[in-house]
Amino acid sequence: RYNQQPCRSSKIQHSRKFAHQFASPVSINTQLNRSLAVRLIYQHKSLHIGAEIEVKVKALLQRVSQASVTIAGAEVASIAGGLLVLVGIEPEDTQSSVEKMLHKLLNYRVFADEQGRMNQSLTDIQGGLLLVSQFTLAADTRSGLRPGFSTAAAPEQAEALFNTLVSLAQERHADVQTGRFGADMQVQLTNDGPVTFMLQV
Repeated sequence: RYNQQPCRSSKIQHSRKFAHQFASPVSINTQLNRSLAVRLIYQHKSLHIGAEIEVKVKALLQRVSQASVTIAGAEVASIAGGLLVLVGIEPEDTQSSVEKMLHKLLNYRVFADEQGRMNQSLTDIQGGLLLVSQFTLAADTRSGLRPGFSTAAAPEQAEALFNTLVSLAQERHADVQTGRFGADMQVQLTNDGPVTFMLQV
């Protein structure tokens, strides 16, 4: 009858069939694969989070034959051959990250040697270094059609760290020029190559 309950033996057979299926090699492999997948996802998230924590200071480096900064019609900085570097500061940035970035800027090999290979640094050629603060580099552009700036450092923090970068650069390199933090600047340059790199440390 339709409302008749299944017998005890059929329940036992069903249970055994389920247990056998769960314990079968295919089922065990599936469970292991799921477990491994979960572990990999968590490891990936951990690595990704760690990477975000470690990433400090964004610097857009451009090899130039000349570059200058003008404010309100007056030129405030200029270099001949060397590097124009636009610098974006983020909330997690510290003086340590600024020092690491400066070391990279002064020693990053983007200039040609005698064989024409990109094998010389700014320090090697003693070229000019023009540093310009640009908070838009720290923008969040992952979604939507408008940049978000919650990922940029507060103006006070950004200005302090940018000034630290400039001061350290002036101590360690001969020709260092800079724009003016927070000002409406007109930046002119001739990109040599073109050669452009986004640096992060």
